[in-house]
Amino acid sequence: MKNHSLAVDIGASSGRVIAGALEKDRLELVEVHRFENKLIEKNGHFCWDIEALFSEIKKGIKNCNAMGIKPLSIGIDTWAVDFVLLDENDELLTDAVAYRDPRTDGIMEEVTEIFMKERLYLETGIQFQKFNTIYQLYALKKQNPEVLEKAKTFLMIPDYLHFLLTGEKSNEYTNATSTQLINAFTKNWDKDIINTLGFNFDMFQEIKMPKETLGTLREELVSEFGFDMPVILPATHDTGSAVLSVPQVDDTIYISSGTWSLIGVENYFPICVIKALDYNFTNEGGMDYQFRFLKNIMGLWMIQEVKRNYDNRYSFAELVEKSKEVTEKTAIVNVDDQRFLKPANMIEEIQQYCRETNQKVPEHPGEIAKCVFESLVVSYKKAISEIEDIFEKEFHSISVIGGGSQNELLNQLIADATKKEVFAGPVEATAIGNLVVQFIAHGAIKDIKEARHIISQSFEVKKYVHSMVEK
Repeated sequence: MKNHSLAVDIGASSGRVIAGALEKDRLELVEVHRFENKLIEKNGHFCWDIEALFSEIKKGIKNCNAMGIKPLSIGIDTWAVDFVLLDENDELLTDAVAYRDPRTDGIMEEVTEIFMKERLYLETGIQFQKFNTIYQLYALKKQNPEVLEKAKTFLMIPDYLHFLLTGEKSNEYTNATSTQLINAFTKNWDKDIINTLGFNFDMFQEIKMPKETLGTLREELVSEFGFDMPVILPATHDTGSAVLSVPQVDDTIYISSGTWSLIGVENYFPICVIKALDYNFTNEGGMDYQFRFLKNIMGLWMIQEVKRNYDNRYSFAELVEKSKEVTEKTAIVNVDDQRFLKPANMIEEIQQYCRETNQKVPEHPGEIAKCVFESLVVSYKKAISEIEDIFEKEFHSISVIGGGSQNELLNQLIADATKKEVFAGPVEATAIGNLVVQFIAHGAIKDIKEARHIISQSFEVKKYVHSMVEK
């Protein structure tokens, strides 16, 4: 019987439980369970259905029995910034309010009046986005101060899901850095920022690192599943796991392509200089205290919403094909404009933007899709130029990883726009990164360098060059 570990990878639109096993220096994946994730409206806010997500995780674990898989360990990764608060009895005080909820409108500006923007960046190195945890907490302090006063425990989404599995509470490092409350140099909670903003410092948990064993399953879950296993912390920030799957990191800019596009490079130290602040780049913590110097770009969320606005009449592949049929020059929108974060109707918002900027308004599905894809590439190209300006060097290749790497049209557009080689894959980058951290903890893989070699031997990567494509 092969020795499997389980990666639970939950994104903004779907989740999956993936079993991984090493076989002759190759990593083999088996999909155990896949499920939908979406925002729900609850108590006047856009929220994640955290109870439903945990139920789906349990279904995935139970499926292992039917598939003859007895996992050696499990680890969970999700998106960043969102959290829950627990009371003194470890009961939920808050819903899992989503980062797309408008409760933080105007809050970032208030916080930077209290704590100077330049100083906040110098200490945390984190990109200014209105939905960062720091602004969510401050919004809660303003709108529901009594809730924050009762809070005894702060847990980010994967932290809470790990707590439900084990009963152990901690804040994993890679996700915690996205809060804009971790000092980039001490790599721990910044007491000065937290106290200045009036948050209860004691509710924040001990920072734990990827590869650490959090604990084993609760007794009632052992009875329910029929087996026990350790919970090993991966990089619980999904991008932190995903970038571990970039097969080659030297001289390479990566794009972790999914609901969001995260574009950046790996670095050994934070870059908290004024130019990086002006370009609005972030220094998120990574495996072994490396840093992901990157920028958040709106990503495929826009085409996901376009598909939904068309009542799912077209698949993503069909929207790509329809966009190829459009020969005229397309309008370009600023994909990072906050109006696209959670509009009532994405198609209408794109069209209105084009009217306001005196561009030809896209009308048909192909025109809308082409507008989205080409606008994304414009944003990518700008971010790449900014990275090269900060590092004072030219990068010669781009690695596109994650689900978006399957979009061959977008990959080719990136190659054409940047005149760089583009390497696309692996598709399940986040689950793979999650798994290799567990294998390193088990001693089956020596380190990330060896893990990347194994990944490069295990999964197809396509190469795109200017105006042509080859495997």
